[in-house]
Amino acid sequence: MSQPMNIDGTGLFYVMGPSGSGKDSLLRALHSRLGPRDRVVVAHRYITRDADANEASVSLSAGEFERRAALGCMALHWRSHGLHYGIGLEIEPWLARGLKVIVNGSREHLPHAVARYPKLCAVHVRVKPEVLGARLRQRGRESEEAIVQRLARADESFAVPAQCRVVEIDNSGALEDSTLAFARLVGL
Repeated sequence: MSQPMNIDGTGLFYVMGPSGSGKDSLLRALHSRLGPRDRVVVAHRYITRDADANEASVSLSAGEFERRAALGCMALHWRSHGLHYGIGLEIEPWLARGLKVIVNGSREHLPHAVARYPKLCAVHVRVKPEVLGARLRQRGRESEEAIVQRLARADESFAVPAQCRVVEIDNSGALEDSTLAFARLVGL
């Protein structure tokens, strides 16, 4: 990874949570609230699968993803479930301009993100297990066995660096409620 441009992560909101917790829905709902003068940007994420219309993602082949990572084009990148995920280096000039930047991250990658951006705010989106199971099944991306594995993984704890601020948002209920909580967090 290339070195950040003197960016400590102040203004960076690192959204994470189990697959199916509604992170993309929450990001989309927050984005829809933004006005022309709001100094908040929801960054897209690079991923090595077809991007879903409901997520702020850009699909890349594995080869192109690896090429960009090797060229230092990724501020953050990780592997999960056999896929590559990344956040582009474009977030750094946005942070340098004083914008609030929201990224869709990974619980497992949080320590690496905090090492690069020590003042980021981690936003953990959680849902009740029965809601998560229903959402995963409705999505139709995985087998029942994979869903059971994801549900077990959703309950696992994750490493949080000592200095990292973590805010929990329960997204089990109405999306409007969790969006309002998130909007308050980012100062909207």
